[in-house]
Amino acid sequence: MTTSPGPRAPASPAAQALGWLHTARFLTTAPRLEHLPAVSVPEIAFVGRSNAGKSTCINTLTQQKRLAFASKTPGRTQAINLFALGKQGETDAILADLPGYGYAAVPKADKIRWQQVMANYLVTRENLTGVVMLCDPRHGITELDEILLEVIRPRVEEGLKFLVLMTKSDKLNRQEQNKALSIARLQTGGGETRLFSALKREGIEETALTLFQWAHPAEPPAAPQAPDSP
Repeated sequence: MTTSPGPRAPASPAAQALGWLHTARFLTTAPRLEHLPAVSVPEIAFVGRSNAGKSTCINTLTQQKRLAFASKTPGRTQAINLFALGKQGETDAILADLPGYGYAAVPKADKIRWQQVMANYLVTRENLTGVVMLCDPRHGITELDEILLEVIRPRVEEGLKFLVLMTKSDKLNRQEQNKALSIARLQTGGGETRLFSALKREGIEETALTLFQWAHPAEPPAAPQAPDSP
């Protein structure tokens, strides 16, 4: 006699958040701010120096190998790429992948132009809800990162969400990781800072939950319910 399987246990909040991120799909690319579509849903921007692991981070969180394109020549991707999120084809949030900054091979004029574009985006994008800054913990928060922090500081004080992900954390031992975290927290004025490693799967679930909560402040993933007592 066969027995039917019991009810499936509800997914954890982290699993629900990762499932939501897995719905990410390409929306558009914008070489200039005026080419960005006007949208009303929350937008979360990923920023960071070239080679900080931004594309790897986005692809890991969304569980898609080539959603965010990593150029063979870092710094050459000079457009804002938007990805829509939401189940059943509905869009309830957007991820914005901003060009990496600080790569030496990019002409100075291009660097200046993109610094201005990024600054204007971060200051003026009305639906911008949160910013994730990627940093290589071996280098820490650099001067260019600090400039970006100054740009968004007024909006953070007004409620803009902000998270620093120390990527490639597997390159450091535990003592070095703790030191990098402590320094970064001091430099960001006590802002939220977290280790992240695509290789070691560190920080992925926590970051997925954070992004879901940013986009759905009144609708956190439901916690699993304990079964009723017999």
